[in-house]
Amino acid sequence: MLTESTFGHAAALWVGLNLLLLLVLSLLVVRQRQKHKVALGDDGIPELAQAIRAQGNAVEYIPAALIGLVVLEGTGAPGVLIHIGGLILLLGRVAHAIGLSNSGGISMLRTGGVVLTWLAYIFIIASCLFFSIG
Repeated sequence: MLTESTFGHAAALWVGLNLLLLLVLSLLVVRQRQKHKVALGDDGIPELAQAIRAQGNAVEYIPAALIGLVVLEGTGAPGVLIHIGGLILLLGRVAHAIGLSNSGGISMLRTGGVVLTWLAYIFIIASCLFFSIG
């Protein structure tokens, strides 16, 4: 059960885990670049293009959501809300990255990842707006 002693730590957990995900995705891009000896761009190599987009898409979505979680925690919102938003976000980003890395086309993981990410955004938006008037 989450208690008052967890205040200030909830957002740190999700920031740390999402930064770890960004680091892993960056390393996967570097590994593909080294494997194919490509310094810039994707050189038309599908695996490299997919790795670049998986990392790029995470970079596009994760920072704003993490800002929302940190702001939400700053309002004094219950830690459980930060954990719910953080978990949905991380699951969505991991699913999307795996789905995109395994297929350049439509995949269940990629689609599910987008849906979870958007649900995390909606949850964080609604929570921030609710606690902004409290």
